[in-house]
Amino acid sequence: MANQEDNAQSLARTPLYQLGVELKARFTSFGGWEMPVQFSGITREHEAVRNTAGMFDISHMGKFTLQGKNLITQLQSLVPSNLSRLQAGQAQYTVLLNPQAGIIDDIIVYYQGEDTTGRQKAFIIVNAATTGKDKTWLLQHLDQNEVQFQDLSPEKALIAVQGTKAIKYLQPLVQEDLQPIKAFGHLEATLLGKPAFLARTGYTGEDGFEVMVDLDVAVKLWQTLHHAGVVPCGLGARDTLRLEAAMALYGQDIDDTTTPLEAGLGWLVHLDTKGDFIGRAVLEQQKATGVQRRLVGLQTQGRNIARHGYQVLSAGKVVGEVTSGTLSLTLGYPIALAYVPSPLAKVSQQLEVDIRGKAYPAVVVKRPFYRSKNRVTN
Repeated sequence: MANQEDNAQSLARTPLYQLGVELKARFTSFGGWEMPVQFSGITREHEAVRNTAGMFDISHMGKFTLQGKNLITQLQSLVPSNLSRLQAGQAQYTVLLNPQAGIIDDIIVYYQGEDTTGRQKAFIIVNAATTGKDKTWLLQHLDQNEVQFQDLSPEKALIAVQGTKAIKYLQPLVQEDLQPIKAFGHLEATLLGKPAFLARTGYTGEDGFEVMVDLDVAVKLWQTLHHAGVVPCGLGARDTLRLEAAMALYGQDIDDTTTPLEAGLGWLVHLDTKGDFIGRAVLEQQKATGVQRRLVGLQTQGRNIARHGYQVLSAGKVVGEVTSGTLSLTLGYPIALAYVPSPLAKVSQQLEVDIRGKAYPAVVVKRPFYRSKNRVTN
């Protein structure tokens, strides 16, 4: 018992932790943080996002702000995506790559434009468990004489308001009109009378906003939205929602040994429209010769759930491994992501998954497993 208490005390806590305690949330360790895994139950929370609105405390994620005259040019050398296309108020989901084109982290770059002196500004949001690693990598590769880097992680909170009716609950609290904001659009606004950064992004496959505010404003925002009827959600529902939308989880579906082309993130790789970047040579080679493995969507039968780490079989031989799996609460059947050899990655390919020592049929299906009809576009 003492060890459990020591472990809990060593975990970081967000500014909304106490509100979770008051709501009797169940907590778990995640990326060095003590985070709510569920409040009222994963099914209820999942359905709230798909049908109305739910909110997630994502304050554990890393938050960086960068400024400099050649900021975008410098960031261009660190990612495979062409950031020069971004206009002020637009964002790009992308990946930081190592020289082997392995994914250091998946990130979102929010470009805020340039001021009258020509200094460009951007926010970058990174995963909680990789915040320190990403910060070190960025500082190593950016010219700190030109780029001013600030880690806002300890002083800002993040709340994701997600769901078909997310904007209905959020708009009354925001001075600016949110309706014209497109997917991956963002703005600096006034929320509850205080400065806020709002982005039409999320990790659920539904419409919604991620809101960055000062710590005291976050507490008030959470309480106000809860009182209005927005359902508090934990990591459990966040995982089932993102998997239905086939969104990768860093550390499971992607990591520093997987390339974006292997992970089905080829749409992030803009070889034809940008210059050199770390990992480019490897991606050019993979583009020319093809990748040996691919991340695919799997559907299994009945209630047989293919979990993380389970082996994928073909003709009785192990050919791959499941990276994420769950029972889709929206679709009513088990879904999974897995790496398999490229020849076995075609849709309708019949495979099997070893579940507790028994082989169960699985079939490769299109991703995403679920696509919202309410999602806004870029």
